[in-house]
Parts: sequence; C-alpha cells; structure tokens
Amino acid sequence: MSVGASALAMVAYMTNEELLAAACPIINELGSAFYFIPETGAIGKELGLGGMEFYVQGRGGQLGDTDGLAVAAAFGYFNPSLIKSVWDAACAKVSPRAAGTAHMLACANLGRAKLSGLSNIDALAAALAKVNNAADPDGLALYAAIATEPLPSDAPGQVMQLIAVLREFRGSAHLVALRAAGIDSKTAHASKRPDMWKQFGYPEDEMPTIDDAVKAKMAAAEALTDAIVAPAYAVLNDAERQTVATGLQAVKAALTA
Repeated sequence: MSVGASALAMVAYMTNEELLAAACPIINELGSAFYFIPETGAIGKELGLGGMEFYVQGRGGQLGDTDGLAVAAAFGYFNPSLIKSVWDAACAKVSPRAAGTAHMLACANLGRAKLSGLSNIDALAAALAKVNNAADPDGLALYAAIATEPLPSDAPGQVMQLIAVLREFRGSAHLVALRAAGIDSKTAHASKRPDMWKQFGYPEDEMPTIDDAVKAKMAAAEALTDAIVAPAYAVLNDAERQTVATGLQAVKAALTA
C-alpha cells in the first residue's frame, strides 16, 4: 500500500475521538470567520448597527427579546456588563430576531462566495447536518437558539451556516463543562485569551492568576466538552467522517486563500 493510500485509510477508519480532535478546532476557527468581514459589516449597517452591535445582537438574536445579561450568560467569556451595554444599544435600533436572521444571511453569503467551487460540498453539508440533527440542545442556550434558524437551500450556504451553528454547539457545551470543572468564564478567558483581556471588557487589574491548578481544571473542562458533543458526531459512518475531516480542511483552505 502506498503512503497516500495508507493516509487515506487512516482517515476513512478514524475513531470518533480522532474526528473530534481533527474537526472541532477547525469548526471553532472557521465558525467565526464571517463575524467582522466587510460584507457582514455592510449588512449590519443596513440595519443601522455598528460592527460590535451586529456581532452581539446578530449572534444572540435567536434568543429573542431578552435582557442583555441573559445574552451574556449564553455567550460566556465576556464581561457581562459589556455585552449588556452593546445588546441594549442594538435593541434600541432593531429587533433581535431580525438581527439574528441577518447575521445568518451574512454567514451563508460567505459560504456562497468562497465555497461554491468545492468538490463534495453536498456530501459535506449532509454530514454536518446529520451531526447537527443528532445534537442534544438541552442546557445549551445559545446553540439551542441558533439551531432554530432555517438553513439556506444551497449547499455552500448550508455548510458555512452549519459550521457556525456547530461552533455554538461546542461553545455552549464548553460553558457547561467549565462550570462542572469549577472554572468561571472570567478565569477561562484569562487562561485561553490573555492577549484579548481588555477587548472582552475586563479591567487590567482584574486578571486572575493562571496557575497549574487552573490549567488542570481547564484541561478537564476540554475533555468534558468533548464528552458532551461526542454522541452527535458518533452518528457518522466511516465515509461521513472522512467527508467531514477532508471537507473541513478544504473549507479552511478556501476561506483563507
């Protein structure tokens, strides 16, 4: 067997755990790719929203007409007062559900612009949809909300939207896992993104110390997050796992080209 054939066989027979390790980091990276690009900003401007307003209200829009602190709890990681302030300002201009739908349109539009030429795009859309349909939304507020948004009819738009939705699936599960591991969002943010401390609304003098005990709890939370999302990915057969693993790599290459 050639080296190339061996590599293909390894992909075809990867375990569910190997698929999670390969797919989830890419989904996390690509699911936010549409947030702050000019095309998304233009759609926000049509609604009268600035970039941060469209991000907050668009991402949380499917939660509906709720208090900004509830949105902050669904997001995690951010200083709640920052999210509430931006959410309240945006809600004075447009309804949350309208912003949420527009945000998903921006997401799908990126897929149409960048992914239309990919081979096997229909199979990738079907496999990602299979994972999404198998996901249990209980206790995962932001994922449960965004998953109610209808998918577009075209495969490139579906793939990009499903990547964004599955990003919220793991992100929402991660918040549950953090609580179970004894880590609050503020500490988790300092651990994962210390360089973006101020951007997430926190004063410099409030950054917690990240010691070995915190790192161990963060590792436990990551493992628990995988355990929460694993059953949804486990519905895929060998061919579908290969489609997801190779397809996401192709999507990443197309988006970063």
